[in-house]
Amino acid sequence: MLNPPSLFADPTEYVTITEVIDDALRALRISGSLLLRESYAPPWSIAIPDAARLAALLGVKSAARVVAFHLVEFGHCVIRPESGNEILLAAGDMAISFGGDAHQLSQGGDTKPQPVETLLAGGQNLQRPDAANRKSGAALLCGIFILHHTGFNPLFAALPPLLHATLYRSGELHNLSGVARLMAEAMDRRAPVGGYVVERLLEVLCAEAVRAHIETVPHEERSWFRGIQDPVVCRAIAAMHARPGESWSVPRLAADVAMSPSRFAARFSGSVGDSPMAYLAKWRMNLACRRLAATRESIDRIAADVGYESPAAFTRAFKKHTGISPADWRMRKQQ
Repeated sequence: MLNPPSLFADPTEYVTITEVIDDALRALRISGSLLLRESYAPPWSIAIPDAARLAALLGVKSAARVVAFHLVEFGHCVIRPESGNEILLAAGDMAISFGGDAHQLSQGGDTKPQPVETLLAGGQNLQRPDAANRKSGAALLCGIFILHHTGFNPLFAALPPLLHATLYRSGELHNLSGVARLMAEAMDRRAPVGGYVVERLLEVLCAEAVRAHIETVPHEERSWFRGIQDPVVCRAIAAMHARPGESWSVPRLAADVAMSPSRFAARFSGSVGDSPMAYLAKWRMNLACRRLAATRESIDRIAADVGYESPAAFTRAFKKHTGISPADWRMRKQQ
């Protein structure tokens, strides 16, 4: 659960984390696609390729990040990532592979995994249950989230490689079960615009799963999620997000939250894991990358808007973070 503001500061200083989360989620430009809704009888196993291969299989441009997800509608199964520990998924559980590892889903004894490519190509599900074993099997809803701007996004960087969410866990920030219910209803109705509605609900499902995860992050874990739960740090982050082009400095940010520069810097770094200025530089790079990819604005204009006093200073900073110039980066992304 979220830590109450009183642990950090006077309640009058509390700034809701919702606007900061919304800003980072909006920057990802999430879209979604439902790939499979199938039932399986044990023993069964399905192999899901890594993010790069899955993107190529689905024809998604390399600039976007393809994230596989699996929602158990009935029964249970195990998800085994190529790296990391397996997780048991019960009915109402969802796993999202933000790390992009290849993984397998299975139930029962050892059996040769069926490649998901076969099912996506319209091949027969050889592990579908019959009347005799229907109750012992599992039903899964599988799809992808497409994240368009993951670079230098603090929320994405803080996500675990494999996020495990439970629809039935109550929380202050999310309505995960409500979104999943609406999506299931939209699929079952087979309405004329059902596909469009499901795609929009998938975007919301991803956002709600992230919100649900935020409420489970341990307080002792240094991460962006911990930082935004501290109202002092959250206020500073919100200010940098809202006005990235201003001449921010540690003393100025500290004054904005009524703290000494040294105490503020220590509190920020202790929560987020980055110094305030390092965080600001990354967020400016995220903004710059998005505008370079999506617009034809001049590099000089983008440099000024994200807080650099000259195009040369912006180019140096951009090369430091990305390894290439803004012009070269734009050329690659707009091809």
